[in-house]
Amino acid sequence: MANIKTHKGVIGILTGGGDVPGLNPAIRAVTIRALREGYQVIGIRRGWGGLIDIVRDKDYDNTGNFSILNEEIVNRAGRTGGTFLHTSRTNPGKVKKASVPKHLQDKYNEERNDLTPEVLENLSWLGIDYMIPIGGDDTLSYGVRLYEEGAKVIAIPKTMDNDVPGTDYCIGFSTCVTRTIQMTNSLRTSAGSHERFLVLEVFGRYAGYTAMLPTMAGAANRCVIPEHKFDINQLTDLLSYDRRKNPSKYSVVLVSEGSMFEGGEMIYEHETTDAYGHKKLGGIGDLVSEKLKELSPKYNDGQTVDVINQKLGYLVRGGDPDAIDSIVPMAYGNLALDLLLRRVHGRLVVLKNGRYDDMPIDCVTGTKKLVNIHDHYNVERLRPHYASFHMKPTFIMTSD
Repeated sequence: MANIKTHKGVIGILTGGGDVPGLNPAIRAVTIRALREGYQVIGIRRGWGGLIDIVRDKDYDNTGNFSILNEEIVNRAGRTGGTFLHTSRTNPGKVKKASVPKHLQDKYNEERNDLTPEVLENLSWLGIDYMIPIGGDDTLSYGVRLYEEGAKVIAIPKTMDNDVPGTDYCIGFSTCVTRTIQMTNSLRTSAGSHERFLVLEVFGRYAGYTAMLPTMAGAANRCVIPEHKFDINQLTDLLSYDRRKNPSKYSVVLVSEGSMFEGGEMIYEHETTDAYGHKKLGGIGDLVSEKLKELSPKYNDGQTVDVINQKLGYLVRGGDPDAIDSIVPMAYGNLALDLLLRRVHGRLVVLKNGRYDDMPIDCVTGTKKLVNIHDHYNVERLRPHYASFHMKPTFIMTSD
């Protein structure tokens, strides 16, 4: 299919990193608008992985790496969760030796290999004029690299953690918060029945928004977040106080997966890293639960308080998108096409202070987006802090 042009142009689209509800609506929005404007759309499978696996031979079966998208395909998937294009955490700029595709292993045999020349050749072979990656800061950081190499890139932000710089909102965040509130409210009946502490581990490697927003909405009494190392004695004291005040004798804390004990570091499931150098987080909720039970007699007249401990994990990222994660992806997809039709690229579509806009794509790699502790987190009470909601953005604490 190399370089056969029968349309105004060809747009490539992919989804990278973790799945979230709202990806399929974004793919649908891009595809429907693009087709109606006279463009062809190629869906790249498995994120950036599909672009390094392609064999540039017209007779080779590359259907596992890309497909031509049409209205029937995207309409069928557009109201569902997940990503029908599949995803991966592939970083073409740093491919481990064992992960180099077989047809490239003679050419690339270092422990870490930069396959960007292959990606650029594959984009050219597919005839792709514009690339629209949908992802978090890792996936989009490689989009920045491609843009710096001369590719025309327009990026769409997604991540449950809502921590892509430059935008107040990332696809998947609202559904994550909605599900966290729902599941916390479901589990509180068990916590109340047994008069226990309820500890829920939620997403948030570096940013605590997924713990902060549900707590602010009343789902939990306290939350601990990556931006502030917490004192477990302080947390036990506060939860014991909350439990005593509650007629049903229970209290709730949301624990971001990247949270750290005072004097400690992040807790990992294992030491292996993904393509972007991240170890898999997991276990802080378990440790918090153990310490709460151990310390509880000190703050409860010598009585031990048992703990219900639940890691929400994939439960908040599976299933259909909520209303916001159905509407925002539609808007983001059309924003990307607005830019493309004006022949503008190197941009990130964003939502800022309640209005849609776009930013230079390199804002993704230029800074970190974290909870402003001073403005939004009370370190004495271990919960969100707010003085006034007047003229604040929709999600209060997610604006730069």
